[in-house]
Amino acid sequence: MQAGKLTSLILVVVMTALAVAVWRFSPLPAATEAASPAQLALIAGATAILFTLFLFPFGLAFDHSVASLRRYIEGAVASDRQFLFGQGSKWMRPVARAITGAVDQFRQRELALRSQLGDLEIRHRVSEAERRQTEAVLHALRDAVVVTDAFNEIVMANQAAATILGFDLKTAIHRPIDDVIADPRMRQLMRDARETANFKDCRHVEQSIGGDRGSNGQPTQARMFDVTLACVENHKHEVAGVVTILHDLTREREISEMKSDFVSKASHELRTPLSSIRAFVEMLVDGEASDEQGRQEFYKIIQGETDRLGRLIDNMLNISRIEAGIVQIERANVDFKDLAKRAIDTLEPQAKEKNISLHMRMSAVDLCVEGDQDMLFQVVLNLVSNSVKYTPDGGRVTIGGDSDNLTRSVLVTVSDTGLGIPPDAVPKLFDKFFRVENYKRVAKGTGLGLSLCKHIVETVHHGQIGVESKLGMGSKFWFNVPMQYAGSRAAA
Repeated sequence: MQAGKLTSLILVVVMTALAVAVWRFSPLPAATEAASPAQLALIAGATAILFTLFLFPFGLAFDHSVASLRRYIEGAVASDRQFLFGQGSKWMRPVARAITGAVDQFRQRELALRSQLGDLEIRHRVSEAERRQTEAVLHALRDAVVVTDAFNEIVMANQAAATILGFDLKTAIHRPIDDVIADPRMRQLMRDARETANFKDCRHVEQSIGGDRGSNGQPTQARMFDVTLACVENHKHEVAGVVTILHDLTREREISEMKSDFVSKASHELRTPLSSIRAFVEMLVDGEASDEQGRQEFYKIIQGETDRLGRLIDNMLNISRIEAGIVQIERANVDFKDLAKRAIDTLEPQAKEKNISLHMRMSAVDLCVEGDQDMLFQVVLNLVSNSVKYTPDGGRVTIGGDSDNLTRSVLVTVSDTGLGIPPDAVPKLFDKFFRVENYKRVAKGTGLGLSLCKHIVETVHHGQIGVESKLGMGSKFWFNVPMQYAGSRAAA
């Protein structure tokens, strides 16, 4: 039963009971007489009919108005469509108009909020996409990048920064730099940049990082960085954060030093034969060699120094071509037995002058590889020539060879009974222009032969080269070359 009908029924019952009570206890003379049940029932029925005719229609109208209002509110809230509220009772119309206005305002506000929510979702997706793009760019950079906020907390960083500054990238975000970055000098640079608040110019500082003892107690290698610090400005023209970029200068410094050292050593090596050639040419011009025998002696010295100068230039050019990856490789089936025989035939006269015996101990198996025949012959020739140069008179030089089926390569060794190599010189033996200081008087050289051998074996043929030596007991140079050519590569 609806509220209006129930209320009307209750009012009818109450009013009927009141009417009977008033009639029963009324002081009027007619009421003082004892009323019969029939009279009371008649009075109650008349009163009930009277109030029912007035109250029950009112309850029906009330229920109808409330039901219409409820349907309107439910429809308006549940749907975006417009609902019209019926006329209903006049006394309900002000209430209906007030509720209708409130519902319209609610609907407009809901539409506005939905529109704002949609804009916020779009902006959030755009911001998230831009953030991912920024992170992708940061992680693709080789330079280290760290972004901090106004509270010196890390907002963004890449893996290069985590490696250089020694922190865990996953746990470092939104943490203070004092808790993340171990280097106190870098922390101070970031704080100084934020406090300076210079938005126009970026600050550049050369900073050394490392060199201290690591967690394992071993000293770490110091690296030099060009540190760029730039302040980020917010809408209030205040410092919103600092962007720190670390560019590693270590390799560039090393390359610069290597270039300077190369130019210095190359100039020195070139100057020596040129000075000798110039001196003997001036002697010939001045007529100091009056007889033919003296002139022939000068000519031989000039020819020898010219050949030395040509070998030096050829070696430098070959090394440069190999390092640049532009060397031309002529692949062929190379037999190291033939190369060893050619090397012995070429150096036999030089070995006889010092009474040095040359031997060849090659395995009976196939010692053929796929590679550049001229380059590999140059390796064998240089190693045997060095052994002959630094082996005293009456010594012995042996060329050996064997195959390794496990690694599919050929191993070649050149052993001598020479002076040997000091232990401190072994790690630098294959560097450009390096020569053992005490052996410079023993034999002439440019210091490029072993470096060229290393490039030919390792860079061009993907092999390995090394040396085993004991001071005063001779040396054993060895190298291996894969049987299958894998292609050359530029030197690192």
